[in-house]
Amino acid sequence: MDGFIWKNKCRLEAYMFHISLYTGTPFWKLVLKQFDDLLVKILIAAAAVSLVLALINGETGLTAFLEPFVILLILAANAAVGVITETNAEKALEELRAYQADIATVLRNGCFSILPATELVPGDIVEVSVGCKVPADMRMIEMLSNQLRVDQAILTGESCSVEKELESTIATNAVYQDKTNIIFSGTVVVMGRARAVVVGVGANTAMGNICDSMLRTDDEATPLKKKLDEFGTFLAKVIAGICILVWIVNIGHFRDPSHGGFLRGAIHYFKIAVALAVAAIPEGLPAVVTTCLALGTKRMARLNAIVRSLPSVETLGCTTVICSDKTGTLTTNMMSVSKICAVHSVHHGPAIAEYSVSGTSYAPEGMIFGSTGLQGKKEKPPWQRNSCHKKIEFPAQLPCLLHIAMCSAVCNESILQYNPDKGIYEKIGESTEVALRVLAEKVGLPGFDSMPSALHMLTKHERASYCNQYWESQFKKVSVLEFSRDRKMMSVLCSRKQTKIMFSKGAPESIISRCSNILCNDDGSTVPLSVAVRDELESRFHSFAGKETLRCLSLAFKQMPVGQQTLSYEDEKDLTFIGLVGMLDPPREEVRNAMLACMTAGIRVIVVTGDNKSTAESLCNKIGAFDHLEDFSGRSFTASEFEELPALQQTLALQRMALFTRVEPNHKRMLVEALQHQNEVGKKAHAHLNCGVEDLGLVNASANINFLFKSASDMVLADDNFASIVAAVAEGRAIYNNTKQFIRYMISSNIGEVVCIFVAAVLGIPDTLAPVQLLWVNLVTDGLPAIAIGFNKQDSDVMKAKPRKVNEAVVSGWLFFRYLVIGAYVGLATVAGFVWWFVYSDRGPKLPYKELMNFDSCSTRETTYPCSIFDDRHPSTVSMTVLVVVEMFNALNNLSENQSLL
Repeated sequence: MDGFIWKNKCRLEAYMFHISLYTGTPFWKLVLKQFDDLLVKILIAAAAVSLVLALINGETGLTAFLEPFVILLILAANAAVGVITETNAEKALEELRAYQADIATVLRNGCFSILPATELVPGDIVEVSVGCKVPADMRMIEMLSNQLRVDQAILTGESCSVEKELESTIATNAVYQDKTNIIFSGTVVVMGRARAVVVGVGANTAMGNICDSMLRTDDEATPLKKKLDEFGTFLAKVIAGICILVWIVNIGHFRDPSHGGFLRGAIHYFKIAVALAVAAIPEGLPAVVTTCLALGTKRMARLNAIVRSLPSVETLGCTTVICSDKTGTLTTNMMSVSKICAVHSVHHGPAIAEYSVSGTSYAPEGMIFGSTGLQGKKEKPPWQRNSCHKKIEFPAQLPCLLHIAMCSAVCNESILQYNPDKGIYEKIGESTEVALRVLAEKVGLPGFDSMPSALHMLTKHERASYCNQYWESQFKKVSVLEFSRDRKMMSVLCSRKQTKIMFSKGAPESIISRCSNILCNDDGSTVPLSVAVRDELESRFHSFAGKETLRCLSLAFKQMPVGQQTLSYEDEKDLTFIGLVGMLDPPREEVRNAMLACMTAGIRVIVVTGDNKSTAESLCNKIGAFDHLEDFSGRSFTASEFEELPALQQTLALQRMALFTRVEPNHKRMLVEALQHQNEVGKKAHAHLNCGVEDLGLVNASANINFLFKSASDMVLADDNFASIVAAVAEGRAIYNNTKQFIRYMISSNIGEVVCIFVAAVLGIPDTLAPVQLLWVNLVTDGLPAIAIGFNKQDSDVMKAKPRKVNEAVVSGWLFFRYLVIGAYVGLATVAGFVWWFVYSDRGPKLPYKELMNFDSCSTRETTYPCSIFDDRHPSTVSMTVLVVVEMFNALNNLSENQSLL
């Protein structure tokens, strides 16, 4: 009974974990989030007070509700923009589905059956095979093939698949990379077949730990929001002080006969105070900030940076450190053959030919470069001319390249296909085998003068495996010897036109030791493998694997007896060596310039990867962006090396670190938190496809931007490209600069309105502007030019400036004084226009100024003019016109903080 309860408890936990992955932010929370702003709350309070005062005064109908309605309309528009933008990007944790297996092959009731992955409990026996997504954390118990390899890049960032084994690790403090007897939930089997026992489900898996870490992250305000909140608090205090001051200054007028009593007089001047508050609050600011950030997100989307949280856009402007994943971000995460080595001739000593192969993805698009002398022309061979940069027009006409293509296509268990939905070529199986398939496509087919250019006439679906399918149709597989750890090679027996041939591929040391002959590239002849040639081949292999850190495979073939139908290990000898291929996860071409741009912008880059130290250092050298470093001494650390350092040395190491290797998610969290303790604003490059979940463990504790995982981050890279991060940083800086300009413009304009209302109240003249006019000016006159300022293109030197400080004020003390001066003349000009109409205008009453100041006692005195002239709206129209014109010039004045408009 206890076992039954325990199993169902485990199933329930797994089910709840899956549910938690798919649950997004509720719509009502998104709506309420838009009103979580101090200025917005002040506006709501102003609308409520306005409505209450209107009702107290006995106003009914449209007049009573107009002002609060306009305020609420502005707030609704602001909320709508924010909700729409965040809803469009809101995926919550739903994207984790891509990494969760839906079904599993489980041993139940003595037989294997397919069940939902949520039904798994610890102790279940599960069978996995090529292409299977691992449904839970499991320990290997039985190998059903010679080996099992798993692609666990989404968890650890390793560029190559990992071989799993039955023996447990003996390493102390083992990280995920050391646990070779465990297969982790969400990873993919790329080779072999095995059985394993479930040891963790749901939240108790490595993936679940990452999810828990992500869910525990508290959202904090971005630097801009903090500054706006601080400014809102300051503005609220100033507004409250001015309103109280205006009310107190006019206490003596509360009993004026025009008000009809002390209480009504107090209410009248309280309305003036509310109008003053309306004038002081930049009503359009929340809407303009939201709109400009939304427009910024559209520009950033074109740069493949998808924004899910609007305020996070501007945070990029104060980025000081970027912790970038290696696999898939600095590299393409698509294994590609980059070098080929073959024996050209042995007539005058061993002559080794090297070829380079272009193309950095699984797309069968690329060329092979070598020497034209290799194609039969009487030129010096490459080993004498040191030229390996001329395109080979017809690679399939060279015997070694032709046989390499044959062996790559036939001795292969992977699949290359085109995904029309994503518009990319994708792999099924081992990355190195897919790289060989792509190489076969680049070599093309023999016998056609237009090959391989003619292949471009095919559709992308046909092009994916056209040459591979041709060779597989020519060489029918008869028998296969799978890869094994002791042999480190794989062989396939094929039949073609009444002949039998065996193709083999494997580790160079295994293949070369089994070869007795070599295929020559100059004439296609087969000659004995001499000691000198063997030494030269081994030297090239060590050069590829050591200095260039390429993953190397050797290819060979052997003619077999016609009647043979099976293969044995004894057949794998006396082989004919075809060639050596070197492959790597190639660095992205645009990364170098992007990293140099970071250096210019004062942003430090730390490469974080699960790969081993030497591979990562080699890649950094290939990128060329760390050329300013003499070596990586004191700048490159493995996670275990860093953890063993004393606290003081860790602090010093963080200040110099450029490379952090053999890490798992908790190490990334540790790195970023340590950087933030040093007051760095850290950003983590998020990788999009198969190398994304490992970034979940990196939680930005200051929540400036969580480049964690595409479903939970504030900003997501759509193309896994480091260059996209740098472009997003530049765009973020430009957006912040524009935001500062229009905030300053709106603030200075509102100061002018405050001065206008305050001066009118102090002078005792009628209200210069009605509250609704102020709302209109704040929303339209201020809002539209502010949005236009937000459209300004980024400056050409935006990435030449150092990162701004997080605590930098949007409006500093000196700037606030400047805008007080600007606001003063804006307000005085507005009041002057109002007074001008009464005193000097030909269309006005031409009153003495003293009469204007005593307008409120008009009904108690005999005058030569009707008291109704003080209700005329013409002077307010003049004031509003003056205010609008002056603010247009102010908008032009705010295109730059320090530069002249001219």
